[in-house]
Amino acid sequence: MSLSAYSRGLVAVSAATVALSTAGLMTRLVSIDGPTLLFLRGTIAGVFLLAVLAVTARRRIIADFVRLGWPGLLICATSAACAVLFIGALYTTSVAHVAIIFATCPFLAAGLGFLLLGERPGRVALIASGVAMAGVAVMIGSGEEGTLFGDLLAFAMTAMVALWTVLVRRYPDKPALPCTVVSCFLSATVALPFATPLATSSHDLLVVLGFGVLAFSLGFLLLTIGARDVPPVESALIGALDAPLAPFWVWLFLGDVPALTTLIGGIVVLAAVVGHVLLARNAPVVVAVPSIDR
Repeated sequence: MSLSAYSRGLVAVSAATVALSTAGLMTRLVSIDGPTLLFLRGTIAGVFLLAVLAVTARRRIIADFVRLGWPGLLICATSAACAVLFIGALYTTSVAHVAIIFATCPFLAAGLGFLLLGERPGRVALIASGVAMAGVAVMIGSGEEGTLFGDLLAFAMTAMVALWTVLVRRYPDKPALPCTVVSCFLSATVALPFATPLATSSHDLLVVLGFGVLAFSLGFLLLTIGARDVPPVESALIGALDAPLAPFWVWLFLGDVPALTTLIGGIVVLAAVVGHVLLARNAPVVVAVPSIDR
């Protein structure tokens, strides 16, 4: 892996994490139910990204979708499952709980990356993951009440994100934009039988439109592109920034003040991620990616 490719992946994954961390804020700004939000977000994002694909790919658009194959469809199904579980968790437990649980993703990604890709995470990444987990432990003491069902959905979502990260890394030849388009429409299709989009107010529709295009569409696309050049444990470690960012957006725009332990834990997670990024150049991860059938 060249340094330039790693750097580009690092920037893409970091930017994607910031964008996607606003999902919790979106659920607090609307009054619609979870399935309706999932349907609208998936449909809006899918249409927007399909239009982008039509402009950028033009005559290659059909060929790009054909290139997905079974591995690409597996990536699409996994990311769609992530979206369904994510929205479900946000509606059944607190934003902080979802973010805190998601911060455990580096451990799952490291294990899956080792089992499926043969990637051995470096010492720096493992230490940083441990520090991030310590920050998560501090944040759990924030006193926010969640629900067992919602927390289980958040854990399932975290596991699916870890699997998705490894799959994208395992099959880097699969086109990112078509993958994201299919994923959006899959999640919308799953939600449709339970959704009531015609009852959505103009305010809620505008909120979902803004988040669906600017946060979800562009964020998920950047994540899909960046995950190709960043090992799963590092990609998931950067994603742990969602833990301090998600409650931060809710505080910034809605005035919900996080508990002191949440702030302290968020700072610890942030320090772990920044420290890892700064030290990774001197302690790169050894990557051994199996040959890919093309």
